[in-house]
Amino acid sequence: MPSVDASGMELYYERAGEGEPLLLIQGMSATQMAWGQPFSSLLEQSFECISFDNRGIGRSGPVAEPFTIAEMAADTVALLDALEIETAHVLGISMGGMIAQELALAHPGRLRSLTLGCTYCGGQGSQLMDPADFGGLVEAMGSGDPQRVFRAMWELNLSPSFREDEGRYAAFTAMAESQPARRETIGLQVQAIAAHDTSARLPGLSIPTLVIHGTVDRVLGVANGHQIASLLPEARLEIFEDIGHMFWWEQPERSAGLIREYALAPV
Repeated sequence: MPSVDASGMELYYERAGEGEPLLLIQGMSATQMAWGQPFSSLLEQSFECISFDNRGIGRSGPVAEPFTIAEMAADTVALLDALEIETAHVLGISMGGMIAQELALAHPGRLRSLTLGCTYCGGQGSQLMDPADFGGLVEAMGSGDPQRVFRAMWELNLSPSFREDEGRYAAFTAMAESQPARRETIGLQVQAIAAHDTSARLPGLSIPTLVIHGTVDRVLGVANGHQIASLLPEARLEIFEDIGHMFWWEQPERSAGLIREYALAPV
C-alpha cells in the first residue's frame, strides 16, 4: 500500500489520472473512498488526482493526541513534498475544506487553484451542524450499531430527493463500511473543527477560489458557502439547489465539470 512519512505521520495515498496535479482533501470520518468512483473517474480524465486518508483515518497511521486543522494542513504540505509535487490544484470538502483554507493561508505559493466545497470558516455568521442533528448522530455512534450510524449519515449527508431512490443506499453503505473510523478519532476531529476559525484571514487570500454548496446541506448549512465567498477577494460561488452536503456524490458530472472548468481556465 502506498504511504509516506509526512513529518512523522504515516499517510496512505493514491495517485490516478493524467494532467496537472489535483490534491483532494476529505472531510470528517471519511477516507479517500468517499470521493466515489463516478466523481473520481471524471476528475482523472483531466488531472493527476492525489487522494489520501487524513491522519488517524482509514489506512493512515493512528492518532491518540489532539490535533488542529492547521496541523492537518501541514500534513498535506508534507505529503506534497514527499511526492515531489511543488504546486497543485486543491479540492477540500467539509473538514477537508477547512484544511484547504489553512493550507492556502500558510502556503499560497503551493496552490494553482482552490475549490472549497460544503465547508466552514468559523467566526461570526458561520454555522455548524444543528444541535439536534448532531445529537442524533452522536446517539447513533454511541449505540455501537453500524447500521444505525450509516443510516444517520445517509440522512444527514444526502438530500431528500436523492434519498428517494433507496437503491442508492447500498453504494453509500459499501463506502462507509469499507474502512469505518474509530469513534475516538472522530472525537478528535470534532475538537479540531470546533476550534477552526479563518474568517479574519480569508480576505487576505488572493488565490482564485471556487466555492460550492448545496442549499439543503444539513451538516454545514448553505450560509457558510455564502459567507466564505463574501470574504474571499477572488471567489466564484456555485449554489446547488436542493442538493445536500455530499454534492459531488449527488451530482458528480456537474461537480467535476465545474472544478475542471475553473481550475484549468486560462490565466
